[in-house]
Amino acid sequence: MEEMEEELKCPVCGSFYREPIILPCSHNICQACARNILVQTPESESPQSRRASGSGVSDYDYLDLDKMSLYSEADSGYGSYGGFASAPTTPCQKSPNGVRVFPPAMPPPATHLSPALASVPRNSCITCPQCHRSLILDDRGLRGFPKNRVLEGVIDRYQQSKAAALKCQLCEKAPKEATVMCEQCDVFYCDPCRLRCHPPRGPLAKHRLVPPAQGRVSRRLSPRKVSTCTDHELENHSMYCVQCKMPVCYQCLEEGKHSSHEVKALGAMWKLHKSQLSQALNGLSDRAKEAKEFLVQLRNMVQQIQENSVEFEACLVAQCDALIDALNRRKAQLLARVNKEHEHKLKVVRDQISHCTVKLRQTTGLMEYCLEVIKENDPSGFLQISDALIRRVHLTEDQWGKGTLTPRMTTDFDLSLDNSPLLQSIHQLDFVQMKASSPVPATPILQLEDCCTHNNSATLSWKQPPLSTVPAEGYILELDDGNGGQFREVYVGKETMCTVDGLHFNSTYNARIKAFNKTGVSQYSKTLVLQTSEDTDSEEQTVPFPVPSERLPLRRMSPFSSTLNLQPSFPGRAYFDFRSSPHQLSLHSSLQSLNAPGCNFETQSTSYSQLVDIKKLLAVAWFAFDPGSAHSDIIFSNDNLTVTCSSYDDRVVLGKTGFSKGVHYWELTVDRYDNHPDPAFGVARIDVMKDVMLGKDDKAWAMYVDNNRSWFMHNNSHTNRTEGGITKGATIGVLLDFNRKTLTFFINDEQQGPIAFENVEGLFFPAVSLNRNVQVTLHTGLQVPDFYSSRASIA
Repeated sequence: MEEMEEELKCPVCGSFYREPIILPCSHNICQACARNILVQTPESESPQSRRASGSGVSDYDYLDLDKMSLYSEADSGYGSYGGFASAPTTPCQKSPNGVRVFPPAMPPPATHLSPALASVPRNSCITCPQCHRSLILDDRGLRGFPKNRVLEGVIDRYQQSKAAALKCQLCEKAPKEATVMCEQCDVFYCDPCRLRCHPPRGPLAKHRLVPPAQGRVSRRLSPRKVSTCTDHELENHSMYCVQCKMPVCYQCLEEGKHSSHEVKALGAMWKLHKSQLSQALNGLSDRAKEAKEFLVQLRNMVQQIQENSVEFEACLVAQCDALIDALNRRKAQLLARVNKEHEHKLKVVRDQISHCTVKLRQTTGLMEYCLEVIKENDPSGFLQISDALIRRVHLTEDQWGKGTLTPRMTTDFDLSLDNSPLLQSIHQLDFVQMKASSPVPATPILQLEDCCTHNNSATLSWKQPPLSTVPAEGYILELDDGNGGQFREVYVGKETMCTVDGLHFNSTYNARIKAFNKTGVSQYSKTLVLQTSEDTDSEEQTVPFPVPSERLPLRRMSPFSSTLNLQPSFPGRAYFDFRSSPHQLSLHSSLQSLNAPGCNFETQSTSYSQLVDIKKLLAVAWFAFDPGSAHSDIIFSNDNLTVTCSSYDDRVVLGKTGFSKGVHYWELTVDRYDNHPDPAFGVARIDVMKDVMLGKDDKAWAMYVDNNRSWFMHNNSHTNRTEGGITKGATIGVLLDFNRKTLTFFINDEQQGPIAFENVEGLFFPAVSLNRNVQVTLHTGLQVPDFYSSRASIA
């Protein structure tokens, strides 16, 4: 039960919830705390003043609770804690949980109402302290939010279970232990207070006194108040709206906004959601059980590593002592290596124990909280939070996915000391692998006819020498950084072909390959020099050209990324010639020239001296969206060129190709646009956050737009509001110019606002964020618009 305590505390005040209300984002907050974080929006920017001025904005644009992000800085359309542009600056405070809380802009007016029911200032805005979603309150103020009676009941039961003994409620100083409880007065008494305040005579003689424990049970079993409708306060909830996912009364069905919605019986939906939560908890319970067993296994591994380490050290010392003085100096070095391996193994396992323990504690706390919620007998109160709990349970279960419960380190020390050499060879003494019984494999040979580059990708192919008798278990492909720097591994596996994506345009890379087996690794192959495609108009040039055979290589992401995406890539062509160095081969490629009209190429037997003229060659990038790095809610179709989302929240998807040089232009067409959402378009780093709107963090530069206007956003900073939005069929253009270090946006072939961002440098990937109300299709391989090219030439 103690692990559930964090679920029962307000994120603002850090104490147990008092009169909690449910925000539209499914998070809870104390009603008093909600009043403390209210912010009054400027009258000139309020929805009411806009409607009064005849701006033509409908109520739907501001009061749609599904959209959530209704108001923020400079009328940006998205909420944050940054305050409002025209509001006076007010210092923020921090709650015990570290959540930033805004105090009221002005002292509340004197009123005879309680603080919970006092009217809130007009045009007030509240921001959820957990997910930072904002919305403007209507005329009902905080009374428009339903109260979470289920949470109140769970807190009452939790606090009662924490109490060691029931105390007298009438003792003035140190309360004594209660001896009886009056069921009619609902008060616990000690013996002196009972004789003084509740004498057994007069009207009090008819009251029933029971033991404190029995009184506690009767309190729990007392019927709770029936919930009433927030729109019709005199009516009780009687049905459940399936579309809005909330309890409603009969007046809502007859005359309210739920009149045309699908509704079901409140009791039936209560039982259904309880069943769904119970089923979800069963799966999570199995995961928790497996996690406990896994922790036992990890703790046993610590002991086993300790024992194996002691045994290995003893064996090593015995072998080293047998070599007397000649081995003493070497013995110290070998022991240091063993201790280092020992500490490394222990560190890895202990780190995994710590990580798994924290995750298990969070899981157990959520399970206990959900079990307490299931005990609740209030259908409408339960249904108000059941959907959010079910999603949290499923999300927590997914976090215990494949690989989480697998040890990251083995307990064995696969090393053995070979003490057979003579004393004169002692200085060469070193650890050898225990299972080393065969020689290393031969050096791989690069197959130049299958090597090629395409845009900023490079494909390499290799094979074992024909007369090699030692099998290779795998290969290691290494690439430098394009500037002559150190080599780094970009692929390790059994395949003999790999495509490396995300390279810089118009850059030269060095590549090499080596084979390995249990014994060790081979020598490196000859170094291959790779030239990626140019990204600007080039002078007329000639290149030697043979036509290689087509194969489908494996695709490896950027060498500076840790992901390995094994899938077919585009078949390519290569141009290559030999450099002066006998140990280097040079590979130059341009796929566009092969697709030029009027080009007829011969077979692979074509002489290397044959030349192909390439006039005014312009390299353009063809790419699609990347399912490997996208959020799991993104839905792909049309060969990964069309995307939408299964969630109402914004999710991010990146393009497969990254850019760092040149001028690049691509477009996106809006295939579907419902309910005025705010899709965002732009560029991002590979490690951008995938579960928030594009531009909310410092890894993305974007323009987000609705049906009326747009904003530029980076690091949650909204700038340059521009009139003009999108509809179904609209085209959004993105122009990334590294020559001028700028990012510019277009809507329907017209530039949207000024230049969005300047000083753009580094590696960027095309990016989009959208929710289930939007579907877009990507169009690539486009030339830079003529009007921009002419403008750039004039500049």
